[in-house]
Amino acid sequence: MTAIKDYEEVSVYPVDEEKREQLFALQTECAVCWSTKEGWPVGVMHRFVWRDGKIWVTCSGQRKRVPALRRDPKSCVIVSSEGTALGPDQTVTIKTRATVHEDRATKDWFYRALAEKLNPTSKERQDWFVQMLDSPRRVVIELDPVKWITYDGKKLAEAVRQSQQAAAGQ
Repeated sequence: MTAIKDYEEVSVYPVDEEKREQLFALQTECAVCWSTKEGWPVGVMHRFVWRDGKIWVTCSGQRKRVPALRRDPKSCVIVSSEGTALGPDQTVTIKTRATVHEDRATKDWFYRALAEKLNPTSKERQDWFVQMLDSPRRVVIELDPVKWITYDGKKLAEAVRQSQQAAAGQ
């Protein structure tokens, strides 16, 4: 563990890949961010599926993010451990490139995967959710990682504890 003297450099406390996989399995929502034509950053919360090393979300095609991501696919996804069994203070931020899908095959697997993630114990609720998602203007957005920026506050807390013990001569 890296000794700590201040909070200037916390990037030395990343989320490990194994914990990241746990986080993506447990967490159901993420923030998806993009830029407007005027260059303003904007983000909204989305339910998501992690599959094939990518984040997948859905929305209606008339939402402003859809033409914005088609125009400029540079985007960002943020997933926090807040509200999961992992506890708070762990965050994964991903610089991504977005692809908007409208094909039936992508919609079919994604709608079912999202329904199963959000309703793991009820096939009836899954089927209803899939039916509700399958609307005429709906699209699926694939967010492909370009760069990972992660932070594990539990690692930082342990480094602080160790530094305090060392300073106290323990």
